[in-house]
Amino acid sequence: QLVQSGGGLVQPGGSLRLSCTVSGFTLDFYNIGWFRQAPGKAREGVSYIDGGAGNTYVVDFVKGRFTISRDSAKNTVYLQMNELKPEDTAVYYCAASTNRDQLILPVHEYEYWGHGTRVTVSS
Repeated sequence: QLVQSGGGLVQPGGSLRLSCTVSGFTLDFYNIGWFRQAPGKAREGVSYIDGGAGNTYVVDFVKGRFTISRDSAKNTVYLQMNELKPEDTAVYYCAASTNRDQLILPVHEYEYWGHGTRVTVSS
């Protein structure tokens, strides 16, 4: 089970931190991805972290603004979002995959999903 927290309404330029806490399995053995889905759009990957060394990847359109990290002791993955823009408005999901062959995986490779948390960037 993946339990998400964080999110909400923030003004442009503001920051939010999303959390994804895993229960029932050990985070370090799974690749984790953060995805988002805006109204009328397909779900898209935002950032990824692998279950081993903790290698990370952030997609270009949030690079320099978003950071993914992991606290293994808390079995939690975070997505720190800074300099938020209105176009970052979406429902954000974390997901876990047992496929550790690649850091970046397509949506269908993730077996477990969080419930989603809404992020609204607006003045």
